[in-house]
Amino acid sequence: MATSIIELKEITKQYDDQLAVDHLSLSIKKGEIFGLLGPNGAGKSTTILMMLGLSEPTSGTVHVCGLNPTRHPLGVKQKVGYLPDDVGFYQHMTGLENLMYTAALNGMSREAAYKRAMHVLDQVGLVDAATKKNGKYSRGMRQRLGLADVLMKKPDVIILDEPTLGIDPEGIRELLQLIRHLNEQDGITVLLSSHQLHQVQQICDRVGIFVKGKLLAEGNIESLAKQLFFEDTFVVNVFADPIDDSLIQSIHDIHGVNRVEMNHSTMDVYCQEDVTPDIARTIIQHDRALYHINKKNYGLDEIYHRYFEGRELNEATK
Repeated sequence: MATSIIELKEITKQYDDQLAVDHLSLSIKKGEIFGLLGPNGAGKSTTILMMLGLSEPTSGTVHVCGLNPTRHPLGVKQKVGYLPDDVGFYQHMTGLENLMYTAALNGMSREAAYKRAMHVLDQVGLVDAATKKNGKYSRGMRQRLGLADVLMKKPDVIILDEPTLGIDPEGIRELLQLIRHLNEQDGITVLLSSHQLHQVQQICDRVGIFVKGKLLAEGNIESLAKQLFFEDTFVVNVFADPIDDSLIQSIHDIHGVNRVEMNHSTMDVYCQEDVTPDIARTIIQHDRALYHINKKNYGLDEIYHRYFEGRELNEATK
């Protein structure tokens, strides 16, 4: 069983009368990609600053790589790489020169720094732009250089705060693929903070839904769906001919099926478990033509909005 590399216990952050983070407890396992998902102003960045030792919790405890960031901020910074939403580099310097400068600040020899810089530039696909002035980099290239900068010190953890803001779709796809590759190849733990649901769903092993300083839920997509749609975790869409009362009743009688609804010339079968093979078998046994059968898993978008619906309903009834 994987050990926790980031552990937050009942942390709060109070600014005057505003509670930015409200009794947050979260455990992130070594080697996973965890998505911290929530709207702007939810407290994601404040939480990250406390993990990095750049802000002190009002109460609660934080441990990153076994260290308390408040007491050992430099030790945490040696093990954790941080990529903010807008990376700052010296524009008059090349990509390689910027990385060499970072290496010098971290006490690396020039020879070791050059070797490491060229390696990470190759990892992020910027070797051909190594001698190009940073001021001529596109935003996507700057984000990849930012990732290279983070990798210079061989971190155990990478924290990415809205890394895809302002990047074109192709640049986003490349950056997400790169993050997943680094995670799989080097075993780096990744914490990805974002409000972009689709991007989080693409690469994250687990997701935490964060709203108004509180963690409403956490888990993988399937477990979150089961928590919210426990009666209808799966929906199977079927196009068969003919569909009559006899066929509908037989499908309804399959163990795990909750209800069957007609939708024009197709039917939607709502199930507690995946019974797609049983549905297909029943249709064939009834000597019906099966043209299409497709299992629908609830996506992060539906999960996210269902949590908001429940929250808004609860607040309205208070």
